[in-house]
Order: sequence, then C-alpha cells, then structure tokens
Amino acid sequence: MKALVFQGEGRKAWQDVPDPGIEDPGDAVIRVDAVTICGTDLHILKGDVPEVSPGTVLGHEAVGQVVETGGDVRNVRPGDRVLISCITACGRCRFCRENRFGQCRGGGGWILGHLINGTQAEYVRVPYADMSVHPLPDSVSSEDAVLLADIFPTAYEVGVLSGQVGPGDTVVVIGAGPIGLATVATARLYSPRRVIAVDVAPSRLDAARSVGADVTVRADEDPEALVGDFTGGLGADVVVEAVGVPETFEQCTRMVRPGGRVANVGVHGKPVTLHLESLWSKDVTITTGLVDTYSTPLLLEMTAIGRIPAAPALVTHRFTPSQMEEAYDVFSRAADTGALKVVVGAPSHDAVSLPA
Repeated sequence: MKALVFQGEGRKAWQDVPDPGIEDPGDAVIRVDAVTICGTDLHILKGDVPEVSPGTVLGHEAVGQVVETGGDVRNVRPGDRVLISCITACGRCRFCRENRFGQCRGGGGWILGHLINGTQAEYVRVPYADMSVHPLPDSVSSEDAVLLADIFPTAYEVGVLSGQVGPGDTVVVIGAGPIGLATVATARLYSPRRVIAVDVAPSRLDAARSVGADVTVRADEDPEALVGDFTGGLGADVVVEAVGVPETFEQCTRMVRPGGRVANVGVHGKPVTLHLESLWSKDVTITTGLVDTYSTPLLLEMTAIGRIPAAPALVTHRFTPSQMEEAYDVFSRAADTGALKVVVGAPSHDAVSLPA
C-alpha cells in the first residue's frame, strides 16, 4: 500500500509500505477513505517530537471502512464505516477508567502516527478498536466526521469544558486556526454573552464569524483594550489560548478577569513565562491538557443534527491520496494559501464498498 512516511527531520515521502494486519485480538484494520493533516504532523517534521522514529507512517485523524477485526472486537465489524479517534484507549487502566484516555497507560494514548504507524495511508491498524473507533451514522459526511477525530474534541474538552464556559460569559479565543474555530463553534453551545476571536489573518477572522464569533479583532489592533471596553475593565471570564507561543499565552493571562479561567489548548515548543507576580492574587485558574476524546460520541450526535458547523466552515482544500505531499505543502504554507483544514481522500468519500 501507499503511505506518507516520516523519513527524518524535514523529510517525508508518499511511498510503498507493507500492508498492516491484525497483531492483537483487539485490533481492527481499516481502509482509509478520508484523512486530514494536523499541526502536530508539522511539528514532527520539524523534529519537535523526537519519539517519532524515521519510517513511521504519519497521521492520527481519519474516516474509513473496517476490513478486518481481531477475535476480541465486538463493537464494529467488517463493512462498518467508522471514525478513527486520534486517541487510542485500552479501557482498563486507571486513567481510562476516569475517561482520561489521553493519559492511557495500557498501550494507548496518542500512539497513531506517533509511536506506531498512523492514518495517512491506504490502510491502518487500530489497536483497542472497541474503544478507539466510532461507527458513523449515514447523516454525517466523511468530511464532517474527520474533523471530529481531533480538532473538535480538543477544542471542546481542553478549551470549552476546561475553561468552564457558561451562560453570559465573555469568551476570548486567541488564534482562529482550526482549533480556535472549533473552540468558537463549541463555546456557542453554552450561550456565552459574547465570543471574541483574535488572529493576525483577516481570512481566519472571517471564518471565525462564520462559525459564531460575535466580535473579531486583529492581533495588532489592541485586543486587550477591546476586551477591557466590553467588560468594563474587568477582563474576560474565559480566555482560550489556541496558538502555542509565549506571547499569546502571556496575553491570555493579561486579558482574564479576577476569578476567571485561562484554558491553554495550543501546543507550545518553547518555555513560557508565568507571571505569578501579577497573577497570584487574582484567583485565576489556568488549565492545560491533551485531548481525551471522551466527548466524541456527543459531538457526533450534535453534528448529525446540525448543531456543530464543521466541514463547510473549516475545510478549505481537498486532495486525492496521490496528492498527499502537495496537501502537506499547502497546509504548511497556510499564511500564503489560506488553508484551514485539508482533506485527503477518494473522490467520493462516502460511497464505500468492502474489498473482495
């Protein structure tokens, strides 16, 4: 089969690799019909994730069709169309029993495209399939579903729920990339008074308005002053960091009101200064986290009934599998291309049939 293989820092290739097979009774082998690229994949290519060994197939988000299952798999069977979660869960360890699947100590957690071969391939082996794939209703398209593999659960769990967004809150989302946009969309489920999106790119601010932002502001237009004006100088109830750089994290801590919450969603590659000299007396709560994906079934239901805007708002580019390297180029140059999420898949993702 063909797959996108990490070959070392700065190098990748769409090349032939061996087909995956069942290795453990809980495995499923899935034919990939739609896959997307994550910012984390770019971090891997830059050499920021040293645990990824050269020769690893990248990717941790996909929709596909089950073609084979191990003897212990009960929840899916060959022919089922499924969403592959970015997080794998053994279901038995202490953390899985607490729904903290991202911290799984039984061989799961973030392993696809990280510690084992991932989803940017024609086929993928998924361990612990009963806990780690989700059957898809016909009413949810593959393009919508693939966005529920990572960015929507991440935004919802690590941003909205950890930030405790509630009715009447002023919520600020710094960074209107895919995660930030998903945060805006899922924050709306909790009836905040207003959602303010901050970004450097006008096109991303346009996208933020399309998914429910009440106010948008460019990062160079003094968003801190704007938030102060809206809140009588108090600051926002919830500020979500969705960029992953020191400057935006520190800006979040300046924007939050006393007693407010800062939810860090961004992936940070450099140390960040925590200004406790000004924060210690403000009763501020700061949360971090890796997504657990316990919310995926709920998000699937909300998408099925049209409560979550997904693909129409976020998918900007589409490619066939043979164009995988071109898809990476477009996604990695988002400032020039305007890319939000790219989807790589067969021309008709939803018309699938079981191979003979």
